[in-house]
Amino acid sequence: MNSKTREESSSREEPDKDIAEEYESKRLLPSQSPSSSSSDDENEAAFESREKIVIVDVETPESIGNVDYVPPFSWKKLWLFTGPGFLMSIAFLDPGNLEGDLQAGAIAGYSLLWLLMWATVMGLLIQLLSARLGVATGRHLAELCREEYPTWARFVLWFMAELALIGADIQEVIGSAIAIQILSNGFLPLWAGVLITASDCFIFLFLENYGVRKLEAVFAILIATMALSFAWMFGDTKPSGKELLIGILVPRLSSKTIRQAVGVVGCVIMPHNVFLHSALVQSRKIDPKKRGRVQEALNYYTIESSIALLVSFMINLFVTTIFAKGFYGTKQANSLGLVNAGQYLEEKYGGGLFPILSIWGIGLLAAGQSSTVTGTYAGQFIMGGFLNLRLKKWLRALITRSFAIVPTIIVAIVFNTSEASLDILNEWLNVLQSIQIPFALIPLLTLVSKEQVMGVFRIGSILEKLAWTVAALVIIINGYLLLDFIVSEVKGVLFGLMICIWTAAYIAFIVYLVLHGHALPSTWFNIELSERYSITGS
Repeated sequence: MNSKTREESSSREEPDKDIAEEYESKRLLPSQSPSSSSSDDENEAAFESREKIVIVDVETPESIGNVDYVPPFSWKKLWLFTGPGFLMSIAFLDPGNLEGDLQAGAIAGYSLLWLLMWATVMGLLIQLLSARLGVATGRHLAELCREEYPTWARFVLWFMAELALIGADIQEVIGSAIAIQILSNGFLPLWAGVLITASDCFIFLFLENYGVRKLEAVFAILIATMALSFAWMFGDTKPSGKELLIGILVPRLSSKTIRQAVGVVGCVIMPHNVFLHSALVQSRKIDPKKRGRVQEALNYYTIESSIALLVSFMINLFVTTIFAKGFYGTKQANSLGLVNAGQYLEEKYGGGLFPILSIWGIGLLAAGQSSTVTGTYAGQFIMGGFLNLRLKKWLRALITRSFAIVPTIIVAIVFNTSEASLDILNEWLNVLQSIQIPFALIPLLTLVSKEQVMGVFRIGSILEKLAWTVAALVIIINGYLLLDFIVSEVKGVLFGLMICIWTAAYIAFIVYLVLHGHALPSTWFNIELSERYSITGS
C-alpha cells in the first residue's frame, strides 16, 4: 500500500472512530427527551439554572478529559449536597406518622420497634431510587411520567398523585392546628389553626426567594425542634432501655397488633414524597455529561439521605417508646390519638418547669409546619411536571395550597365535633393514601430499571428484584389495610357493588402500569434509535 492510500485509509478511520465514541457516549449516558433539550421557557423545570447550588470542582491531572473520574470524598462537598434528604425525611415525621407511632407504642408496647426500623430501611431504598432517577436524568418523576405514558394514563396518575397529596396535607394541617390549639390553651379553635397554618406556609416558601439553602436551614431548625422536644420527653418518661433494645433486635408480632404493624409500614412510603425527592436533588448543579460527577452526586445523596432517615427513625423511636412506657396495657391505650395525646401525657406526668403538654405541642407544631411546607413544595412539582405548567412559583403554590386548604377547612369544621370523628377521618385519609402508593412506586421502578432512560445508571438486576419485592410488600400490606377497612366500614348492597366495580378498575390500572413498563419501549427509546441511526448513517 503506498503512502497516499494509507493516508486515505487513515482519514476514513478517524471519523469512524469519532462516530463509535459518540455512539458509546450516548449509550452510557441517560437519554434526554426532546423537551429536555429545548429552552427552559417552553418546559417546566424543578429549579431554574440560576437557583441551583454550584458544586465547584477542582480539576486534577486524573480528572482532565476523564468523564468517569469520581473525585475523592470531601466533607465540604457533603455539606454542599446536604439538604434534599432532610426535606425528604420530613414526610417520615408528619403528624400522621406521629399518630401511628403513639398508637403503636400504646397498643403494642415496644414489640414493633424492629418493624419501625426495617420499614425505615425500606423507605430509604425507595427514596434513594427516586434520587437516582432525578440525578441521572436531570428531570423529576412527574416530568418523566408525562413523557413515558399516554395522555389518558398520565392524567390518571396526576389525579391520583393529587388525591394522595390532599390526603396527606389534610393530616398535616390538622396536626398543626391541634398543636396551635394545645399551645393556645384551647383559645384558638381548630379552623383558626388551619388558617394560620395555611398562611404561614407562604411565609416559609417566601424564603426560597433568598436561596434554596435558606429554606433548607429553616427545615433543619424545625427538625432539630422535633428532635429536642421528643428527646426531652423521652428523658422525662424514662422508658426501659432493656425493653427498647429487645424491641429493636427481636421481631415480635401478634394477632392483636397486626393493625398497628400495618400502620407502621404503611406510613413509611408517602406517594408525594417519591415525586418530591426526585425534584429536590436537582437543586445542585451537576454536569450530566460527566458520568463521574453524576456518580459522585449519587454517593453524597446516599450518605445524606441515610443520615436524614436515621434522625427521623430516632424521632419516631422516641415517640413510640414514650407512649409504650406511659400507656401500654392501660385502659387509655385504645383511645389515644393526636387530639387527646397531650392531655393524657399531662395527666400521667404532670406539669413542672417545662410542662410535657407544651413540649408535645411544640414538637407536633414543628412536625405539622415542616410537612405542610414540603407538601406544598411537592404539589408544585407534581402539577408542574404532569401538566408542564410554566407559572410563577407563588402562583403554583397558591393553586396547590388551595387544592388542599379548602377541603381541610371543611373537614376542620365538620369533624371538630368529637375526638372519635377525627379518628375516623384519619382512618379514611390513611386508606386514601394507601390506595395511591402503587401509582408512585410502579412508575419509579419502571423508569429507574430502563437503560434507555437511565443509561449506565440503571439499577442492576439484584437491586431491581429487591426494589420490586419491597414495593410488592408495601402494596400488599396497604392492600390488607384497605381490605380490612372496607370489610368493617362498607355497608349496603349498592355501596358494596360500587366498591367492587371501583376495585376492578383499580387493579386493572395497576396491571396496565406493570405491563406498560415491561412490554412497551420508552418514548425516549424511539428518539434514541433515530439519533443512533442518524449518527451511523452520516
